[in-house]
Amino acid sequence: MGIFDTMSHYDFGELHLERDAATGLRAVIAIHDTRLGPALGGCRFIQYDSDDDAVVDALRLARSMTYKAALSGVPHGGGKAVIMRPAGEFDRVALFRAFGAFVDALGGHYITAEDSGTGLEDMEVVRTVTEHVTGVKAEHGGSGDPSPWTARGVRRGIQALAAHALGRSDLEGLRVVVQGVGHVGYHLCKELHALGCQLVVADVDPLKAERAQRELGAEVVELEHVFATECDVFAPCALGSALDDRTIPRLRCAIVAGAANNQLAAPHNGDDLYQRGIVYAPDYALNAGGLINVACEVTGYDRERVTTQVDAIHDTILQIAERAKAGESPTHRVADTMAQEKLRQASR
Repeated sequence: MGIFDTMSHYDFGELHLERDAATGLRAVIAIHDTRLGPALGGCRFIQYDSDDDAVVDALRLARSMTYKAALSGVPHGGGKAVIMRPAGEFDRVALFRAFGAFVDALGGHYITAEDSGTGLEDMEVVRTVTEHVTGVKAEHGGSGDPSPWTARGVRRGIQALAAHALGRSDLEGLRVVVQGVGHVGYHLCKELHALGCQLVVADVDPLKAERAQRELGAEVVELEHVFATECDVFAPCALGSALDDRTIPRLRCAIVAGAANNQLAAPHNGDDLYQRGIVYAPDYALNAGGLINVACEVTGYDRERVTTQVDAIHDTILQIAERAKAGESPTHRVADTMAQEKLRQASR
């Protein structure tokens, strides 16, 4: 598809491109919808096979951010940035300064934050160039790493589905497979371990998996076996599109609930989970904790308010599951409908 056809496919919006020859910056900022407020979304910094892959990733992620904000009650639209990681050597500080200038040129239409491949120090660099950034240090008006908040929200959603699908009032002894134990996945493991869950982990980086084993008593499995590992809950916490035509038939779980963005490789994969009787927590509804946290920085950080909003993810996930059950419809389609209802209300 051409670029405008691709934008139309994801119901966009705006697409901004930036190339800076001096630093090697090649970046995309996708702004999906701003009916609820200025676009807010993280900056991803990974290698892409092609420019088209980077653009599509930004478009898909930004659309999810719109729906995530709508369902979580955050007064922002959906946006996302991706920086194509250079293959050779590069000056990271100079690169993120150039990205900061790119963000600043949009005049607050898009507010950035950390995402896969970026962290607190990168946002601190961006902050030297623009005020339109969140997830910075507390002394600069920020709240630090949002990963623990994302993990907390995922845990609250798992609790909701454990009650809904398994009739469980607690998580003691629940067997949870966590695919990807990086920033969010590790914090999720800590949350679940504290509630007595049996953890099984897998990660492309064996050191991360070994840390979860050493500190939390997690069982480690190889990545190629992770989808076929029997469990109560499968939690995808790595990069997106993990749930596809190949992996879904291998799942041996009752619930899929994880922190990764864009977990479904295609919309029909949500239907596949439904047909298999697996209850799926739509990713953008479940992993909104980090967004809720950084969005609070824009208006003045209030930890108590963030805690209340993040814990409310439990009720959102439960509402989605109950509406799906009552309407005999897949949860991902119910979540889309609920988000679209909120966006239509904002348009009136």
